[in-house]
Amino acid sequence: MAIKPLALQQGDTVGIVTLGSPLDADVINRRIAYLQSMGLKVIAGKYVYAQNGYLAGTDQERAEDLMNMFADERVKMILPSRGGVGVEGILPYLDYDYIRGHPKIVSGYSDITVLLNALTQFSGIVTLHSLLLIDFRPGTPPYNFEQFFTATSSVVVPRPLNNPPEKPLSGKVPGSASGPIVGGNLTSLVGSLGTPFEIDTTGKILLLEETHEPVNTVYRYVEQLKLAGKFNDCSGILLGECTNCMDAYGQTYEDLINDFIVPLGKPLLTNLASGHGVYKAAIPIGAFANMNASNGLITFLEPAVRY
Repeated sequence: MAIKPLALQQGDTVGIVTLGSPLDADVINRRIAYLQSMGLKVIAGKYVYAQNGYLAGTDQERAEDLMNMFADERVKMILPSRGGVGVEGILPYLDYDYIRGHPKIVSGYSDITVLLNALTQFSGIVTLHSLLLIDFRPGTPPYNFEQFFTATSSVVVPRPLNNPPEKPLSGKVPGSASGPIVGGNLTSLVGSLGTPFEIDTTGKILLLEETHEPVNTVYRYVEQLKLAGKFNDCSGILLGECTNCMDAYGQTYEDLINDFIVPLGKPLLTNLASGHGVYKAAIPIGAFANMNASNGLITFLEPAVRY
């Protein structure tokens, strides 16, 4: 069974790190203030405001910030400011054995996907495909906060995943699948192939979502995952949105799903609100779940946190 971090409570301390691309200091400070207004304390990493071209400091500096948050006994949750690019660069500099003994809530999406899965795979801790610091602002839908705080504070199971009412899950290939959920952003996962941090989908439910890519590029990434055996190994497929993805050659994202993913024959649910979309479900990475593509249901059988 996966290792679970302690649940988040009112007044707990959140560690803010920037692990990929830099983010404007004014934006970081406004988001921190909003987080504090929700009753949480904040500690900012040494390099959270750093800028090194398209990276927020060197790989070693960003990794140091993250490890310092795992070591700080005051910190209950680690919240990256954003994704962007470059998160994979910190992975070789992390102490996964130490992290295993000092689990913390880690949340994010986009390029943070590679970190979430690496922590689950090599440290055995449950992570959370959910909000980043940039999402803590007045315009964020209440659904997103409800999902986030339920996942980070509740140990009640079984717990159904409730998509927004206007966005029902759609079963494309009937059947059920069980296993830990892994995955996240498609581009980030493809980037892990052929590295020591390649995602392991064996017996797991594979979550995929994407943003701002033309459909022919999405096809290329899906085909690469297929050739790498990631669909053969998984027990089921859970597809999020392809947010602002452009049609190509008259083909849509829905066409790609029907033409190239449905024929894989794995239980398949689509239309999950996650990642880059307006609505963001909170998905525990590494926690055991069941998906029923015949009934359009996802049920978490294991919480993301413990008391």
